[in-house]
Amino acid sequence: MKQNFTIRPETLSALPAFVRVARLGSFRMAANQLGVSASAVSQTLRGLESRLGVRLLNRTTRRVGLTEAGERLLQQVAPAIDTLNTALEETESARDRPSGLLRINMPRAVWALIAGRLPQFLARYPDVQVELFADDGLSDMVAGGFDAGIRLGECLGKDMIALPITPPLKMVVAGSPDYFRQHPSPRIPEDLANHACLHFRYASSGKLVEWEFQRDGHVFEVAVGSRLIVNDGGTARDAALRGMGLAQLFDFAIGEDEAAGRLVRVLEPYYQPFPGFYIYYSTRRQLPPKLRAFVDFLREPMLS
Repeated sequence: MKQNFTIRPETLSALPAFVRVARLGSFRMAANQLGVSASAVSQTLRGLESRLGVRLLNRTTRRVGLTEAGERLLQQVAPAIDTLNTALEETESARDRPSGLLRINMPRAVWALIAGRLPQFLARYPDVQVELFADDGLSDMVAGGFDAGIRLGECLGKDMIALPITPPLKMVVAGSPDYFRQHPSPRIPEDLANHACLHFRYASSGKLVEWEFQRDGHVFEVAVGSRLIVNDGGTARDAALRGMGLAQLFDFAIGEDEAAGRLVRVLEPYYQPFPGFYIYYSTRRQLPPKLRAFVDFLREPMLS
């Protein structure tokens, strides 16, 4: 090993880009997070490889992977980069006024939960810019560069601080008045086998969501009649509003439609409560003011 080795500035500045590309496996995604072009990131890493005299990345048309040398470098420098980022965040957190870009990863369904209140947050904290990333999968929040995520309590990852932002929720079965003018209302969950139900499929796993209910303290699933399968709750709601079938939706998602008479819920005695949504973030992060403000805001009363 060379003695008294001084790191060249251009080498040092390239290391965060290397770590980001290595973790994401994509120049484009890394460039989006860094706020530069993909070609600039690629050129930076080619320069790093040239200065080190070793190939760090295997590039294909579909993905970027690490060479053996790249794996070793990532293991050695990533903890140092994370430590530096944490130190800078802690320094920033000393500021009293929340500010900066706040990146939140959340399922699409959460938009209906926070949409009405988000303008209030933005007005209260004018120096905070919010980026909402709709993701129905279970992406790695830290690797994706997110400040926090929102998920159901049953879907939380390990090594995370998680705080509830809703009470327990229920999935509501609802249809339009037009639908019920042509079909009798189901009296028990088993009647759903004879109805047109709007089935939901997870985009990440491809699994169809089972319709669960409870009777006498016991949870059970029912087979439902299905003519239309979707992978987005908003699409299911819209189809139900158009009279295309019965949808199973979060109770908070149909409040305005119920009040306006556009949707009618059925089978209410059989709904099964489950843990609501949580906001979560890494235990390794010092909570900056922008995230603390958002956490506190979401934990204010949200549902009647």
